[in-house]
Amino acid sequence: MEYILSMTFLTVGGKSSTLSISGVKETTTEAEANALMDLIIEKNIFLTSSGAYVSKQGAKLTQRKITTFEV
Repeated sequence: MEYILSMTFLTVGGKSSTLSISGVKETTTEAEANALMDLIIEKNIFLTSSGAYVSKQGAKLTQRKITTFEV
């Protein structure tokens, strides 16, 4: 199973922007996701076409199952 953490932020320009990280631990908690989002906003390390991230809008942990077939 693969786990993906998707974090949605509000930008300076008032638009939503989603940042997804694949390969996270399945035991990732809500508190860890919130702390990561706070750090991303604090460090101002990402810039989108509508500006920097200024606040959190939401986060979700998605489980993805991949089945590979031999052909």
